[in-house]
Amino acid sequence: MRILLTNDDGIYAEGIYALYLELKKIGKVTVVAPDSERSSIGQAITLAHPLWHKKVKRNGRFFGIGLSGTPADCVKFAVGVLMKQKPDVVVSGINLGHNDGCSVFYSGTVAGAREGSLMGIPSLAMSLDTFVDPDFRYAAKCGAKITKMIAQNKMPQGTFLNVNVPHKKASQIKGVKMTRQGMIPIHGTFRKRIDPGGREYYWMTGDMPVKKIDDRIDSNALVNGYVTITPIQNDQTDYSFLKKLENWKV
Repeated sequence: MRILLTNDDGIYAEGIYALYLELKKIGKVTVVAPDSERSSIGQAITLAHPLWHKKVKRNGRFFGIGLSGTPADCVKFAVGVLMKQKPDVVVSGINLGHNDGCSVFYSGTVAGAREGSLMGIPSLAMSLDTFVDPDFRYAAKCGAKITKMIAQNKMPQGTFLNVNVPHKKASQIKGVKMTRQGMIPIHGTFRKRIDPGGREYYWMTGDMPVKKIDDRIDSNALVNGYVTITPIQNDQTDYSFLKKLENWKV
């Protein structure tokens, strides 16, 4: 199995290396990831600037290619330049922090998987629900298992999987839930600060409000201790409204 591995936290991040160690047990892994952090960059691609690449070693051995672009750039560059054959699976992660709900629209990690899917390659995004003292080992094992299942089962064209793993011990994980994407808006709070020069600036932040009742929604199931697997479609057309829209006198 040919596996292309990328992320948005950068090629030196702990999460991508932990996932690499598990993925290389099940296939041949090619790593192409941003040369520095590109979090929350979404589906951006680089058109107005050149792309630079370099070989990166980890623990004294060649690990992969660091690219001066975005996660979407990395997938395009790997398939278009580096790899002689298309990968069988694109895996993006493991992200530091959850990518559930509306985070899917902003996440560079999710964008890496989406880019693979847009190119007709079965793809998977992996995220760990913590920003503090991460232990990626359990999530990495989950990622390898799901990657193997993707290779063994046919996925619909234009659909990829978005996976979030609670930051808990394996014994504390309640199980796996197949979920739908939550749609509660996030990152709508602005905190005012004063810099050393006396100038005002704002820091955008926000917490995702979660109602913990409905485990069919990714955010709720994740908070309740489940690994969540959400199938995401690239085609965002509202087909039911399209029929009504055709009747508008535009």
